[in-house]
Amino acid sequence: MTNDLNAPPSTDGPDPSDLSSKFDCAGDILGAGGELLAHLHRSGLRFLPHAGADAVSQWTQRLAAAAPSPDAETHADTAPSPSAAATDNPPTSPGPAPAATSTPAATSTPAHAEPPARRFSPVPATVVSSAPYPGAPLPVAEIATSLQTLATDVAACTRCKALANCRSQTVFGEGPPQPRFVFFGEAPGAEEDKSGRPFVGAAGQLLTKMIDAIHLKRDDVYLLNTVKCRPPGNRNPAPDEIANCREYFETQLQLLRPEYIVCLGAVSAQALLQSKLSIGRLRQTFHQYHDSKVLAIYHPAYLLRNPDAKRAAWADLQMLMKDAGLNPSS
Repeated sequence: MTNDLNAPPSTDGPDPSDLSSKFDCAGDILGAGGELLAHLHRSGLRFLPHAGADAVSQWTQRLAAAAPSPDAETHADTAPSPSAAATDNPPTSPGPAPAATSTPAATSTPAHAEPPARRFSPVPATVVSSAPYPGAPLPVAEIATSLQTLATDVAACTRCKALANCRSQTVFGEGPPQPRFVFFGEAPGAEEDKSGRPFVGAAGQLLTKMIDAIHLKRDDVYLLNTVKCRPPGNRNPAPDEIANCREYFETQLQLLRPEYIVCLGAVSAQALLQSKLSIGRLRQTFHQYHDSKVLAIYHPAYLLRNPDAKRAAWADLQMLMKDAGLNPSS
């Protein structure tokens, strides 16, 4: 989200050697743990009860027996595998577990068996719409004028009473009127609320370094968020707040018609792709939104709190560079 002000300044961005680390699954694991802990914290749960040794053993056997096949991963977005369901909903008390099955597969695993599919393997591409953006592309001057008119409408918006009452000003977005790349964030933070500009806090400084690392400049890309007002306490925007702002960010994208949309974090990725999958599942795949290719990556604010996930973020950026033909000489 936008908790960039609470992030340690010493981890405000990767140097070239940090960004060029090879991808491994550590980022996925940390990402999954972070998302789970954040969800538990928002739900009011501060600790997990200790499970007895017998219950741990029983659940270990059940998970080993229920390991999904590689084919099952393909359908994870519609029907979670038994292993994933057990991992997402761990037991909170050492209650009795169902009796183990008597089949050989449930009691032993051949030494040569294939390892179970990774829970965070990329899912098939999501196609929000394969149709071109509606309407005809506008000349640059008309795009700039239309964006300014829309920004004026946003500045007067009071659809979300809680946000309208606590904001200093709206944060519409900024960048060239015909960008090849759009970076789509979640919500303004405190610094953004003061300045009226997106991504100017600690997370924004890291995002600028990430953009530089793929041989672009901040002025080359367009930056915007799902909602245009800072949520109180830097919380995630609520579903109804995103719905109220959907008309604004969809109109922005229709005017800009970028070749690539980089969703920063789960909130923006889920809002644009209309999905409930985690960022760990949505990343490493190009999705489609009208004429734009959509890539979901970890939010810079998350990377500030979890530096080990920068390896995964760099793998995503390398994927973007390769597809877009970005290199130092281009």
